[in-house]
Amino acid sequence: MSEQVFQTRYETYRTAVESYLETLFAGSPDWRDLYESMRYSLLAGGKRIRPVLALEFARLAGLADWKTALPMACALELVHTYSLIHDDLPCMDNDDLRRGKPTNHKVYGETLAVLAGDALQPEAYRLILTAPGLDESRRAACGRILAEVSGADGMVAGQVLDTLHAPKTEAEVTEVHRLKTGAMIAGACRLGVAAAGGSGGLMAAAETYAQELGLAFQIRDDMLDVCGDAAEFGKPIGSDKEEGKVTFMDLLGLEGCGRAVRAHTEAAKAAVADWDTDGFLAALADSLAERNK
Repeated sequence: MSEQVFQTRYETYRTAVESYLETLFAGSPDWRDLYESMRYSLLAGGKRIRPVLALEFARLAGLADWKTALPMACALELVHTYSLIHDDLPCMDNDDLRRGKPTNHKVYGETLAVLAGDALQPEAYRLILTAPGLDESRRAACGRILAEVSGADGMVAGQVLDTLHAPKTEAEVTEVHRLKTGAMIAGACRLGVAAAGGSGGLMAAAETYAQELGLAFQIRDDMLDVCGDAAEFGKPIGSDKEEGKVTFMDLLGLEGCGRAVRAHTEAAKAAVADWDTDGFLAALADSLAERNK
């Protein structure tokens, strides 16, 4: 796939996601400060990688109109946003910047930041359960997937290991990010397949692609935390080291991380080669591996 074709499709998906998210929590009730806090983080930009993946997998799984999967794709983005708001809190990572802007609790205070995150999570399920154009069985399948990847055996388990168990070995750090980063990326891919009523081979391929992509993404993230540009990275460089976290850079070194990123990227591409006939998923994997070089 040419770079121009890839960018055009990616931007089409991303623009549709942004337009959908812009419609959410836009009213002015007595609790509009809650809405403002939710929208502050939800509309803070970013590449929208996860919803883009959901939409592409819905297309590959045969959904007649990929826009029908927008509620599912954006539901996961709501959960992802809630996790970022909570990750940034002083009791967790204690970060001041997110995507180049002050973190939610720095703008709205800790209480409202916590409550904004709390609200985004159930609202994600409202999007799924009221999604037009999908029957109840597909909505239920999508709701179950989101619960699996974001709950006690998914993203939250990864957060607990990361913040309370001080992972130090390569196996331990890999497990953290399989649950944190990988589970949510896998959730996005699986949601796309489920929204289209797909299962079987493509669902399994989506899971493998996402886990490999997630590891490549996280290892690259760890590299950027050491040698990236703060303006492009969107948060302070070296924050992991300041917090005493063991990262892939500590375990593998710069060259080892580079090799690992390439290996996981190639494994991701191989997992979906039979379905990714026009190369969009391969191009996406390559773009993430090379970001901010």
